[in-house]
Amino acid sequence: MSWHIERPTNDVNTIRSYAPGTAERRQLEQELAKLRSTAREIPLVIGGREVRTATVIDVPAPDDRATILARAHLAGPAELAHAAESVLSARADWANLESYRRLGIFVKAATLLAGPRRIRNIAAIMLNHSKSPYEAEIDLAELVDFWNFNAYFAQQIEEMQPNQFPGETNRLDWRPLEGFVLAMPPFNFYSIAGNLPTAPAMLGNVAIWKPARAVILSNRAIFDVLEEAGLPPGVINFVPFSSRDAPVLLRHRELAGIHFTGSHAALVSLWKEVGENVESYRNFPRIVGETGGKDFVFMHPSADVRGTAVNLLRGAFEYQGQKCSACSRAYIPESRWPEVERILKEEAPRIPLGPVHDLKNLMGAVIDEEAFTNIERYLDFARGHPQEYAFVTGGGTDRSKGWFVQPTVVRTTDPRGKLMTEEIFGPLLTVYVYPDSDYERTLELCDTTSPYGLTGAIFARDASAVATAERILRYSAGNFYINDKPTGAIVGRQPFGGARRSGTNDKAGSMINLLRWVSPRNIKETAVLPEDWRRPFMG
Repeated sequence: MSWHIERPTNDVNTIRSYAPGTAERRQLEQELAKLRSTAREIPLVIGGREVRTATVIDVPAPDDRATILARAHLAGPAELAHAAESVLSARADWANLESYRRLGIFVKAATLLAGPRRIRNIAAIMLNHSKSPYEAEIDLAELVDFWNFNAYFAQQIEEMQPNQFPGETNRLDWRPLEGFVLAMPPFNFYSIAGNLPTAPAMLGNVAIWKPARAVILSNRAIFDVLEEAGLPPGVINFVPFSSRDAPVLLRHRELAGIHFTGSHAALVSLWKEVGENVESYRNFPRIVGETGGKDFVFMHPSADVRGTAVNLLRGAFEYQGQKCSACSRAYIPESRWPEVERILKEEAPRIPLGPVHDLKNLMGAVIDEEAFTNIERYLDFARGHPQEYAFVTGGGTDRSKGWFVQPTVVRTTDPRGKLMTEEIFGPLLTVYVYPDSDYERTLELCDTTSPYGLTGAIFARDASAVATAERILRYSAGNFYINDKPTGAIVGRQPFGGARRSGTNDKAGSMINLLRWVSPRNIKETAVLPEDWRRPFMG
């Protein structure tokens, strides 16, 4: 018995508004108050059992450090060894389970998350990540889409079979990898946190999930939904741990893959560790990594001025610029800069900034003290180099209660300077104003300035200008947008990922990513055996 999965529709098409007076707003306010009132204890989950350790950390709300959302247990080397043993014990039964049964668990999880568990999880995302209701909604909707579309893509993979020929039968056995996958998501996206361990699991793999310590509460809420949907014990083990203990897993003989999103430096470190131990593994581990970017908006003189400026504001400042796709640098023609500057000066200070449980605020806090301090360093650098940088708007910070940074726009005279080349991961947009006549030369400058290659956008009405940008910027962005901000990729519609220092470009939200988690076996069965070893040409 099996069933057929039809191509899903995107849950992001039906996100809630939480407008004043709506029932969902009242429910959300109740859930926010509940989560803020009591800190949840979060043990490890290994083999379906909760495991408590001697190392417990507080998980505060980024916009109110005095509010502790959770107290989470961290694994040490012994617990990590136990987690590896547990997933390996669960592997055979999970790998041999009929695929429609495996996929059905995640489709059920998507149904729970989109419906009865939605607002509870929205509240957890808002408080733990410091996201507005809108940002929390599109984040949750993306995980719903990941589960639904990945089930559909997995079914398509199984249906991909080789050609047949009279006298023989050919088929592909889409085997999971031998061993376990280590899933290491970032703090910024709840959807990525849920996708990194589950995408391999949907293909029959087992996974060890290391949530980012700043967002353990929201990540555990995902795990709760998976358990409710019927995920068998041990298939995914939920194990927060310190990176210093990672070698326990990275040097394990049965490490089959790493599914990672985070910094470029962290991926390089993981790759080196795997390389140094490559002869000790049963198989070559698959490494799938996305590491961020220095994402751009490029404006042509023919572009709509207000539309470009509004997209700059949204692309640079929604979720405090903490998206790997956030607009961090912009190239504006001289003839249009006065108008763009006026709009940015008028509108950026109007963006409400404050605690996200106050639903009038569009921007919350950056994730933690480390992020806040890093952004302050860039602001101080700009202030210390006035010949190179001029503040257009913003630049203020406030750490009295939470980690707040004003939406900030800086103009630079150096298109290859520090603020134009380095990933900042905060609400800081750097603008370079170029001569209108230097359009193509400045496109080439944009392409060669940053070592990253994740997202970028061109704004223009002139079709030939768009075609020129597409050609020159072909390798500068794995996700390229025309007359739209460089954020907001949707599963099944804009498969996401970039190359250069931005990662392996394995395109989350598509079949491409899932193909990395299978090791196909070709099987040929011959119907009639030959009776003579001789060939006809021998006479």
